[in-house]
Amino acid sequence: MDSEDRGRVLDPAQDGAALKALTHPLRLTLLGLLRQHGPATASELAVRTGESSASTSYHLRVLAKYAFVAEADHRDSRERRWKSVHDVTSWSNEAMHASPGGSVILSVLHRRQIEHLQQSLDRHEADLDSGRLGEEWQEPSGVSDLMPRLTPESLAELWEVFRAKTAELTARDAEDPRAEQVVLFTAGLPLAPEATDAGEGS
Repeated sequence: MDSEDRGRVLDPAQDGAALKALTHPLRLTLLGLLRQHGPATASELAVRTGESSASTSYHLRVLAKYAFVAEADHRDSRERRWKSVHDVTSWSNEAMHASPGGSVILSVLHRRQIEHLQQSLDRHEADLDSGRLGEEWQEPSGVSDLMPRLTPESLAELWEVFRAKTAELTARDAEDPRAEQVVLFTAGLPLAPEATDAGEGS
């Protein structure tokens, strides 16, 4: 499958049930594991998540119902293997806010991503401390909280530049044996000015 086909854009008007299915934390975890580590069985995912194989099997079937995962090639006939259908799932924020219940779903998904950030930070620190990651990763790794003042158009442009540069560098490093999986979290969250006492009294 070509790289441009590896993203799926959900329309809340047509894919409301699929979006709601994604709000379950275990389903998001399973989907993330398949994207990060490749095809796996329900039993293998149960070991990774600490859940029962019955639970992971059920939630994988739900993900398959909404075309997030599909059956992969089987190593043998004993157990079904699953793979992620897409690398990235996205949607229009404007369309989400305009759809019934869309804002609530969007909020849940954002908070699931924050939970993933915490889990990724914990693993990153453990990998550095244990030596599973080399010292060359210490300097470029990190979390930033820049707070520029931007217009809506500039923020949209920044997203596009970021996505394009990420795709460019990913393609460049695809065959480099030094490349490692990097978890990138991005957030562009405009904040309205806080009301002041003087402003409230005028």
